[in-house]
Amino acid sequence: MEPVLIVLVVLVVVAFIALIKTIQVIPQASAAIVERFGRYTRTLNAGLNIVVPFIDRVRNRIDLREQVVPFPPQPVITQDNLVVNIDTVIYYQVTDARAATYEVASYIQAIEQLTVTTLRNIIGSMDLESTLTSREVINAGLRGVLDEATGKWGIRVNRVELKAIEPPTSIQDSMEKQMRAERDKRAAILTAEGNRQSQILRAEGEKQAEVLKAEGEAQAAVLRADGEAAAIRTVFEAIHEGDADQKLLAYQYLQTLPELAKGDANKLWIIPSEIGDALKGIGGAFTGLPGNGGANGSAMAAPTAAPAAPPAAAQVPIDPAAGPRPLDTDTKGAARPRIDPLREYRKNDPEQ
Repeated sequence: MEPVLIVLVVLVVVAFIALIKTIQVIPQASAAIVERFGRYTRTLNAGLNIVVPFIDRVRNRIDLREQVVPFPPQPVITQDNLVVNIDTVIYYQVTDARAATYEVASYIQAIEQLTVTTLRNIIGSMDLESTLTSREVINAGLRGVLDEATGKWGIRVNRVELKAIEPPTSIQDSMEKQMRAERDKRAAILTAEGNRQSQILRAEGEKQAEVLKAEGEAQAAVLRADGEAAAIRTVFEAIHEGDADQKLLAYQYLQTLPELAKGDANKLWIIPSEIGDALKGIGGAFTGLPGNGGANGSAMAAPTAAPAAPPAAAQVPIDPAAGPRPLDTDTKGAARPRIDPLREYRKNDPEQ
């Protein structure tokens, strides 16, 4: 019984192993290559697959998702003989598991070497400045060459990116100094432009202010002249309509004389030459006698009719040396003597 039991156990184990080898479960986004007696038979897709045990062999499983592979920095010489280190990143995806397995031994290593050689060819035809500013051109050139070369390997290169471009340390220092000088230059230019614009705007503002001020002064002068002309015209018309005689004009003339003596700095008062005529006119107004030449050139003709005597309340003492003075009335109607401006000025001036 023991040999039979051993045989049964061996058969059960073999059957279990065969069952395991018969059923193959492939994950999503993966593929498996099946070989029969060392020859490619088929590709297993995602899901449950059945193969012939001990005859079919699953060689390897390939991930069909997009892969990202960073490559280490590679020294590259530019057209102006400068060595720069460039880091690259490749985004690829396996589209044909059979070609990726049988067309190339190691597609990752092949992509890396192809990237390095293509990058050296592209950078070798560009100077350092173009290399630093033309990343899109370099990426497009790399992607075109890699996609064409890896197509037969069952691989599609989706993107190629330059992660870093590192020029030599001395070149970096020179570039920083140049960049700083350029920025200082732009800052100085912008500052000068700002000062220029501000001065122009300030000058234009001052010009407009002066023009507006001049226009305002001109309009004010015109309006002032128009007002004075209208006032003079009104006074002139009022005088002519009132038919003012010589006596009234002489009285107004004497009323204006005290204005000439106003001011603390007045030490000398120049009396106009017309004061004599005004005094004659005002004297004739109160005596009723017109001034004419007599025996000594100053006598007056006798009046034809004696003037009416003033009321008793209006009589005031008259200084014989000062001559007759006309009378005024105060606010209550009482008579008060008129003040002679010339006489008061001479009495108050200490130099007279």
